[in-house]
Amino acid sequence: MLNRNIKITFRLNKSENERFKKRVKKSGMSQEAYVRHLINGLVPTDAPPPDYHAMMRELRAIGVNLNQIAQKAHVLHVIDVKRYDEAVTALNKAVVEITNAVMLPRKIE
Repeated sequence: MLNRNIKITFRLNKSENERFKKRVKKSGMSQEAYVRHLINGLVPTDAPPPDYHAMMRELRAIGVNLNQIAQKAHVLHVIDVKRYDEAVTALNKAVVEITNAVMLPRKIE
């Protein structure tokens, strides 16, 4: 666990403070976490929309259902298993890419 025992104080004018607080609120982070991201060369992302997590749960549930069907198809040899597996892989890749695009901070350029 990190031990953060160094306190840093800095001053902002009114407009800088308003912009800072607005950006922190959009990110859903604490002020400290927001500043740490910036110090580490990362641009904090805005918090995902409220329905993001519900959509991701739905996509994962679809993926689980597809995987269960694929397992049955492998046993029964009823459908094109290769094509089906490719679709499941594409779904999983899309879930990861969406999550990375929405949730992960990006490097400061």
